[in-house]
Amino acid sequence: MRIVVALGNNALLRRGERPGAEVQRDNIDRVATALAALAHENELVITHGNGPEIGVLAVESAADPALSAPCPLDLLGAQTQGMIGSMLARTLRNALPGRRIAALVTHTVVRAHDPAFDRPTKFVGQVYPRKWAQSLARDHGWYVAEDTSGWRRVVASPQPERIVETDTVHDLLTCGTVVICAGGGGIPVTADNDTGGLSGAEAVIDKDLTAALLAEDLEADFLLILTDVPNIYADYGTPDQRPVLDATPDELRHSGFPDGSMKPKAEAAARFVERTGGVAAIGALDAAYDIVHGTSGTLVRPELPII
Repeated sequence: MRIVVALGNNALLRRGERPGAEVQRDNIDRVATALAALAHENELVITHGNGPEIGVLAVESAADPALSAPCPLDLLGAQTQGMIGSMLARTLRNALPGRRIAALVTHTVVRAHDPAFDRPTKFVGQVYPRKWAQSLARDHGWYVAEDTSGWRRVVASPQPERIVETDTVHDLLTCGTVVICAGGGGIPVTADNDTGGLSGAEAVIDKDLTAALLAEDLEADFLLILTDVPNIYADYGTPDQRPVLDATPDELRHSGFPDGSMKPKAEAAARFVERTGGVAAIGALDAAYDIVHGTSGTLVRPELPII
């Protein structure tokens, strides 16, 4: 079976943890343990988030007096692909001796006139008190917004249209390679209408939506979205909270999930299932094997035909 795995930021960093190298290395050991069993039996493509990491790099770049201007988000995204991809590749190689592992720098094409460029919504970086966030916004020309636990920078998050290296990922899969790619949703680029030439874009693409597109293009059987909760909850955070173990795409879209957390994961799962007829699931990292085998997580399946 061909599986595309989307590792959420909360799978790489536990809630409240700072994105230091030692902390991430410890968490990536958990990732390797969780995914190794799946890799023994299946073709595996792994994508990952980069929200905390790209936020840290952006702050460092903006404060670096040696730079004439801060590094743009597309290049910062490329840096996070290299950093996280290297940690994942090394750890998976240790967990899967003899298996080919490749971390691939990956670009995702977006539309230059996507309305998301005028409405920044994607949270990146750490949480700040309101006054500190507003001061950073004034100093650096950033947009900030309130998250569930404080204030964070928000950036444009256009829709993924095409992943440039899909054919390369496919070729690597066919020779038995575990592929790490499309980190942070892919390095955002726009394509010239006449020449096809690529230019970087000031954005961070939602990694779950990119994972769904990649899974569709690779004709994957299963899209596995991993986070830090065991499944989707209906009425989350209320006295009526209850687990959702099975859902259809239509049910997910009418569940009213918040934009900054479960909503993009639900949308990604719904798109993949609708467009391919495959199965998607959302659940906890440590239960990855059980989720694929139907005993954990929220499984998203096509609508059953009415007979």
